[in-house]
Amino acid sequence: MGMTTIALTGATGTIGGLVARTLAERDVEARLLVRDPDRAPRLGLPVWACSYDEGAALREALAGVDVLLLVSAHETADRVDLHRSVVGAAADAGVEHVVYTSFVGAAPDAGFTLARDHGATEDIVRDAGLTHTFLRDNFYAEVFAHFAGDDGVIRGPAGQGRVAAVSQRDVAAVAAEVLLDPAAHRDATHDLTGPEAFTLDEAARVLTEVTGRPHSFHDETLDEARASRADYGAPDWQVDAWISTYTAIRDGELDAVSDAVPTILGRPAISLAEALRDAPAS
Repeated sequence: MGMTTIALTGATGTIGGLVARTLAERDVEARLLVRDPDRAPRLGLPVWACSYDEGAALREALAGVDVLLLVSAHETADRVDLHRSVVGAAADAGVEHVVYTSFVGAAPDAGFTLARDHGATEDIVRDAGLTHTFLRDNFYAEVFAHFAGDDGVIRGPAGQGRVAAVSQRDVAAVAAEVLLDPAAHRDATHDLTGPEAFTLDEAARVLTEVTGRPHSFHDETLDEARASRADYGAPDWQVDAWISTYTAIRDGELDAVSDAVPTILGRPAISLAEALRDAPAS
């Protein structure tokens, strides 16, 4: 009886769920590692209950697995520790290759503060001696609909900076291709972007066209950005992350357009308008 060689985390989320569906449609068996099995997609694939911080359960679920898709954990203060737990369990279980959903410009000094977590996680994977593929995603194009408030205004200190946002569908499609042929992407880092970089003024115009509701962009000062987010009661690290989303755009850290998506998938990357039109209803 053949051993399952592919495992996925994050199958209850958008990226992991899309990858799981793609593999199921191709009749490729993969283990779905999820915290809540009741939320796992019903695809006829084996489901293993384990959280990122449950080392013993992770090692059991990963026994015999060759390739692991590690979808980055939700934004928390201890996210790097959660990733370290999964990578350590993978190394202990004999996993050979990790495909990790990182972020463009991942580094200790990245302007977008959460990209620093991704840089730290990449180091953890390297230090564990695992072969790897880092999928450095730009911001997800589908999320820009949620950047606007109820009044349709996107607020943040982004100026006229540009962002080459990528569709979640493209990220998932690339991840599936890498999982099916990890040797072709051994120790590779792929920046995943959309087909063009746009300003938030341009994003607002696209949102207006797609939704039929007026949208606009207000370029906040840093003081305005902090004040407009004060009512959420979020910890300082999270507020800093929210604001740095915009300042990283302003500072040109997210404007480079990569050819990785069309090269790997053999088709053009999905545009902002297409991504927003086909985004799941929230």
